[in-house]
Amino acid sequence: MSAYIDAFAVPVPSDRKADYIEAGKVFAAVFKDCGALSVVEYWGDDVPEGKLTSFPLAVKLEPGETVVLSWVSWPSKEARDVGNEKARTDPRMAMSPDMPLDFKRMIFGGFALLNEV
Repeated sequence: MSAYIDAFAVPVPSDRKADYIEAGKVFAAVFKDCGALSVVEYWGDDVPEGKLTSFPLAVKLEPGETVVLSWVSWPSKEARDVGNEKARTDPRMAMSPDMPLDFKRMIFGGFALLNEV
């Protein structure tokens, strides 16, 4: 059980899924090395566009893109804060100009555990 997660939704060009998976492996290794308990990623499979709110609207999904939902679980918010600071300075996190996602349209946030059944 984790007490804290960082959650992300991001648009990814559908034809760059394999590139995203490879980049995700690097990011996951960094976060795990920095204290994360787990890194989980899901490729959008049934993500309808809403009229008022939806994942596609939230990330301003464009034709030919897929929403990816992911989270990083941490033992605590304090561990997350320390881990994120370490990750920011890890050379493996250097961003290539050809990244397979659009960080400008990513939505993210930190969440404390409310209930686990």
